Amino acid sequence: MSFKTLALATVLALGTVASPAVAATLRFANVTSDSGKEAGIEFKRIVEEKTNGSLEIKLFPDNQLGNDRIVTESTIFGDIDIGVSSTSPLATLFPDLYAFDAPYLFLSPADAYAKLDGAGGQAILNSLEKKGLKGLAFWENGFRNFTNSKKAVAVPADLEGMKIRTMENDVHLAAWRALGANPTPMAFSELFTALQQGTVDGQENPLGIIDGNRFQEVQSNISLTQHVYTPYVVFMNLDKYNSLSKEEQEAILEAAKMSTTFQRDRSQALEKEILSKMEGTVTITELAPDQKALWQKTVGDAKIFDLVKSKMANPEYLDEMLKN
Repeated sequence: MSFKTLALATVLALGTVASPAVAATLRFANVTSDSGKEAGIEFKRIVEEKTNGSLEIKLFPDNQLGNDRIVTESTIFGDIDIGVSSTSPLATLFPDLYAFDAPYLFLSPADAYAKLDGAGGQAILNSLEKKGLKGLAFWENGFRNFTNSKKAVAVPADLEGMKIRTMENDVHLAAWRALGANPTPMAFSELFTALQQGTVDGQENPLGIIDGNRFQEVQSNISLTQHVYTPYVVFMNLDKYNSLSKEEQEAILEAAKMSTTFQRDRSQALEKEILSKMEGTVTITELAPDQKALWQKTVGDAKIFDLVKSKMANPEYLDEMLKN
């Protein structure tokens, strides 16, 4: 071998050794809530730290890659690697998610966490694999609360005659009818104007969404009914997850676990901040235990749980959560 050839071979060999490993990039489509966006940053930090950079998480917050359904379908197809979605818009794709439309399934944040992380909740999360998703975690979207422009509402009888915007959801519609209201399905994008013009009297959403969309500017009353707890579900393309090394999979699972604790704590702190900010600008009604029990009894007597179970592929998952 000539000196020139040997020198070239040496340079090429050194170049191969010196070139850095290329990290695999995972596209993470995240939601608009502050707690969710902050948890996404935490997820990214943990994964990249635990994999020594072999995985890079590229964050797309604020629904940049589409709404809940688009993100979910794109993750199934593999165009997105990791996604986050509220459960309600996905129930037609994953019928077991109808469980989370059941009013008063969860009675407190601690109760929700125990049931979501318990056998019933985890069975629902694992069932996503049938359609190509790896369920990673349940984050907190929060309890839905009721606002209106008419009067303070503490018991179902106070709802009589009120026109309330709801999602196009059979369970929600049946529950509000049972409570004595006049539920009106409407696109969320139309809601602020409808409240402002009096087309509807009230609406129901988690506090973060109420505050983020400034509904308190056109609604004078907030009742902390906490009637439905809506989780976010965090999921990953199953094929992509299975293609990772064991160490990378463990990093993803650990990041999901740690970011869930972070996100739930942050969500609770933000809700306290929102209520503190709203004091003095709207009338806040906190339900006494006997008043909340009346709401529970009303939807129970209307057999709403039976309606929910009729829509689920595995109604025993709901029974499991109701046991505790």
